[in-house]
Amino acid sequence: MNGYANIGEVQKDVIRELGNIGAGNAATALASLLNDKVEISVPNLKFIDISEISDILGGPEKEVVGILVRMTDDVDGMLIYIMDYHFVKHLLGSLLNEDVQAFSGISEIGLSALKEVSNILSGSYVNALSRLTSLDIRLSLPEIAIDMVGAILNFPAAVVGELGDKLLLIEENFIASGNSIQSHLLLIPNMQSLHEIMKRLGVE
Repeated sequence: MNGYANIGEVQKDVIRELGNIGAGNAATALASLLNDKVEISVPNLKFIDISEISDILGGPEKEVVGILVRMTDDVDGMLIYIMDYHFVKHLLGSLLNEDVQAFSGISEIGLSALKEVSNILSGSYVNALSRLTSLDIRLSLPEIAIDMVGAILNFPAAVVGELGDKLLLIEENFIASGNSIQSHLLLIPNMQSLHEIMKRLGVE
């Protein structure tokens, strides 16, 4: 395989299944953290062009929280969570009883809480991937940024430019306390790692 565009329907089905398992794990972990029942929609998986990312995430000037987690050892790449205002407001309201009126009002404790949620969500997907492939995957500590979508995507876009012209986007809706909030996850393994993942799953 020399790019995401060459991934067939069988491989896409397997990656969707990984998304489903990861989403289930994430819902369980988030419910425990929030002390509330959390449901999660069936993830919507898309292979998208780099040029489409900003528009899908609300436009290059939309302000968001971006959390980057690097993957190392048997899989090299990164995970990037994009959290919009409604996601952040609900999480911090539930976790810390903070009424966030703007991103500039997030406290240091709030930023730490967002990193912890990112750790939980990242671990949910990576643990599912690791179990199904028997690959060892180490996650870095999360790096957090509050900026416009375009600025946050500058770094991964440069990296992805070396890998191909596609990204794997996982969209899902978390439903808790009657509120539905959407999460966007960019999964970016390099092509060698993706090749090894598919080999382990027997879908090359």
